[in-house]
Amino acid sequence: MDSITDYRQVIKTVLGRYAKLRPSHGDIRLDTVFDDEQGRYALMQVGWDRGRRVRGNLIYVTMQKGMVWVEYDGIERGITSDLIGLGIPQDRIVLTFMQDEPLAMAA
Repeated sequence: MDSITDYRQVIKTVLGRYAKLRPSHGDIRLDTVFDDEQGRYALMQVGWDRGRRVRGNLIYVTMQKGMVWVEYDGIERGITSDLIGLGIPQDRIVLTFMQDEPLAMAA
């Protein structure tokens, strides 16, 4: 697999799979947000748990310079293995949340 279009589809597939999961407690919905034009993909959580509002980003992935940038990964086991398992080469994935200066990696 080597096309940006294929990478986008893999990201959408992985986020879509996670969106089907249900948290073990609370009334929380998982929503996907896909922006192909800007190359931005997110998994958001929204709802209520124990009388408190729950909202926020669980996963945020961007496409830049032909690479998949995992900007934030709040999933316990991480999404990288899922991306690789569906065909995105490991050397095309940048884990920006683990780097001090991620932009230097893609230069």
